[in-house]
Amino acid sequence: MKNHARRVVAIISASIINKKQYSSVYDYKESKYYNISCEITSGNINSYDYELKCYITGSGNGSNISLYHYGNDKYIDLNINRAHFEGYDYDSSKHYSGDVNGDSISIYDYELQQYFNYSV
Repeated sequence: MKNHARRVVAIISASIINKKQYSSVYDYKESKYYNISCEITSGNINSYDYELKCYITGSGNGSNISLYHYGNDKYIDLNINRAHFEGYDYDSSKHYSGDVNGDSISIYDYELQQYFNYSV
């Protein structure tokens, strides 16, 4: 999974699980904040990555969500169960999983076989 796609999954997952709207995410691997807006209303997700200048949109029932990343032109599936999430990235053709603990997010990327950490 590409770094920018992981960041989007991190902020969207935290927004859904914490029931908050965030406007940036900190990527510990890159030691940098990224401005990504995330608005969730009535099962619809509208997010914008200001660095890539692209939208990420989606819809779902709150636990099973289909996202479309316009920067990658690919879908990302996201399934949420309490503070845990997992899914499938159609760009890398690999799964990922993660957890939200307050403002901290950890994602395991099965493509790269390693953990990545974020905060909102």
